[in-house]
Amino acid sequence: MIPEPVVERAPLTRAAIVDAALALLAEGGLEAVSFRRIAKALGVAGPTLYWHVENKRQLMDLMAEELVRRTGRSYAGPEPGQPWWEWLRDDARRMFGALTATRDAPRVLAGNRPSPESFEGIERVLAALVAAGLTPGQAQKTLFAIGAYVIGSATEWQAEAERESAQPLPDPADEQLNALRARALSHQPVLLAAISELLEQPHAAAFEFGLDLLIDGLRARFAS
Repeated sequence: MIPEPVVERAPLTRAAIVDAALALLAEGGLEAVSFRRIAKALGVAGPTLYWHVENKRQLMDLMAEELVRRTGRSYAGPEPGQPWWEWLRDDARRMFGALTATRDAPRVLAGNRPSPESFEGIERVLAALVAAGLTPGQAQKTLFAIGAYVIGSATEWQAEAERESAQPLPDPADEQLNALRARALSHQPVLLAAISELLEQPHAAAFEFGLDLLIDGLRARFAS
């Protein structure tokens, strides 16, 4: 009898576990991410994963860091000659795009804590803000504020996108619906004008408006 060939499996790594977890996230959301499913996807026994990742919370922290890394310039700091406020704006836009592109990604980033492997990058971006005139504490709070805004906006955006799949927003060019809305809000003219204005704008307009308020406020306070 000819023995069957031995198939050598690549050694299990933390990176492979995180990649498998993110694939499950993209496919079925955060509820689909479990150690059992990850082990099945990698073809290993479940307890093996715990040699590399202690628990679900640590796994989510690692997933969050990988999501940030996949934006392309995580913890890179400003480009040569780029004003720090434009760097913050670009990073926020890039992160918002990455989070809204992956189901439940904002939930993964919410409340995550950085691992020691990311400390060098965090030091680099904090130093860039300190060089711009912020104290270390102000620099850290700046990153927290922008991060919280991006995560919150991405969470709201995904919730609205899910709702729209069942209840699409009205067409701004639908004259019949516009007339009905005008009659229903005849005693709330400001609200009617606000709704009409928002319906004419792209989905990301609200995010951009809030981001401008944050960045312009930071620039007004700290730019010399």
